[in-house]
Amino acid sequence: MTHTYNISNMTCYGCVAKVKSELLKLGDILSVDLQLQAPQATITMQKHIPTSVLQHAISNAGENYKISEADTSMHHTTTADDTAATTNSYFPIFLIFGYITGVTLLVQAAQGGFHLMQWMSHFMAGFFVVFSFFKLMNLKGFAEGYRTYDVVAKAVPAWGFIYPFVELALGAAFLTSFNPMITNAVTLVVMGVSTIGVVQSLLKKTPFQCACLGTVIKLPLSKVTLFEDLLMVAMSAIMLVLL
Repeated sequence: MTHTYNISNMTCYGCVAKVKSELLKLGDILSVDLQLQAPQATITMQKHIPTSVLQHAISNAGENYKISEADTSMHHTTTADDTAATTNSYFPIFLIFGYITGVTLLVQAAQGGFHLMQWMSHFMAGFFVVFSFFKLMNLKGFAEGYRTYDVVAKAVPAWGFIYPFVELALGAAFLTSFNPMITNAVTLVVMGVSTIGVVQSLLKKTPFQCACLGTVIKLPLSKVTLFEDLLMVAMSAIMLVLL
């Protein structure tokens, strides 16, 4: 769906860039077309986002920007199309999890049996390598998005640039069985801290774009994000206990 809004107090193209950047960080926004002369914003979104949420987002740009509805037909109720759009937005992450699960189970089948520790190690290797790949495709974009909800990246912005390389290193460590005790302990800490930011954002009920797949694939921050973080926490904890 596409809606038009009026935005006041934008005085230059730098303002346009800042407002657009903050709006695109919201998980359900697909595109933003901003005009300085009007000034108006045409926003395409997967599902209706309250104007109050949009206002909260652009307030992060650091200026006294105000957003208001420009069209009169924006009172919205959830439809079947909206539900389908929300489901479809999670399809990439479900597909990735399916591929990783399938490949790692095939490896187990080729070895003639199922070994839980080895399968979890391979699964986590695939998870970290694939997810770091998407983040590294636009490292700056990921860092900016991750900073909107991660507790460490908020305090230390450089962490957003370092995190994908930590994931890549963990993927390589799991794949090569490098010092399982250290590898799982680091994973438990890193993913546990990451979970804190996700939980805080979900409790605030403010839409954010999930940075788990970088900026290439837009996903709303949701319980799906929480599940994937907790899954890594649980697997690393189980492996530490079984070592």
